[in-house]
Amino acid sequence: MKLHQSISLRNYNTFGIEIPGNIAEFYSEQDLLQFMEAQPDGPALILGGGSNILFRNVPQGWIWKNSIPGIQVVDRSDDFVLVEAGAGENWHSFVQYCIEQQWGGLENLSLIPGQVGASPMQNIGAYGVEIKDVFHSLRAVNLKSGVAREFSCEECAFGYRDSVFKNVFRNQYMITAVRFRLSRRNHVLHLDYGAIREELERVGNTEPDIRAVSEAVIRIRQSKLPDPKLLGNAGSFFKNPVVSKDLAESIKSRFPQLVSYGVDAQSVKLAAGWLIEQAGWKGYRQGDAGVHTKQALVLVNYGKASGDDIWQLSELIVRDVQEKFGVVLEREVNIC
Repeated sequence: MKLHQSISLRNYNTFGIEIPGNIAEFYSEQDLLQFMEAQPDGPALILGGGSNILFRNVPQGWIWKNSIPGIQVVDRSDDFVLVEAGAGENWHSFVQYCIEQQWGGLENLSLIPGQVGASPMQNIGAYGVEIKDVFHSLRAVNLKSGVAREFSCEECAFGYRDSVFKNVFRNQYMITAVRFRLSRRNHVLHLDYGAIREELERVGNTEPDIRAVSEAVIRIRQSKLPDPKLLGNAGSFFKNPVVSKDLAESIKSRFPQLVSYGVDAQSVKLAAGWLIEQAGWKGYRQGDAGVHTKQALVLVNYGKASGDDIWQLSELIVRDVQEKFGVVLEREVNIC
């Protein structure tokens, strides 16, 4: 365990927001339980990789940072492997490790920033795949009782960029390890979402494997999304909104190029980035807070923006999109 008192949180959030805080960093469940005895009031905030957070206010009390490492095979068969990763493992590094072992299922989720422990909390997803598609179970510690328990896929109540840990059990549990059920053979690749198939065709790959899909996803993401090390951001700032079919058809009558995806007979998912771009916000800059020039879904910090600067810009976008399209955007990033 390491304690960092009155330090800058700039390097602990990918937006690069300059704000002070106190961090207790845990490398095992034993570390966590030991610190819980000394701090019975619990955490001011649970922090992973800081890739999905916007600091608006100075955190009061201790921030509990999960840095629990480790990767191990729990079970395997001819067709599948059950692999467990510590919550503090870097997500992209874990994905690449699985690809090196030729375990399929995570390749579409390459280059997503953050840690393994945040993946089920957020039910992260990209290019037609979500965590719930490969999730088996997780282990989490109750931050009041100190008792650890297992959560099944059903108990996590996964939704679109959502889980029970973002609402009902928010700040009540710390995830310490996550298990994934991945394919060892007969794996079905997901190529039809986004530009994966087109990217594979561009490089002349007609018989892709999981490595080729991962590399295609990495190239696509790098072409659209800024590197947080160079330009502060938290990836997609807004969720893609799910609206009624009637509203989607009404918008499409005015904007025939509307980007949408059918959800069910009554609902349609719209591309939030398209809505924001059509509203004229792509590339907009207000001081050091801005909208990325290549992807309107990404808000950026050009250097000295505060968390409130980013927040106020997001408020303007939400109001404008609602006025123009009748759609209320919901933030994907956690606001603190």
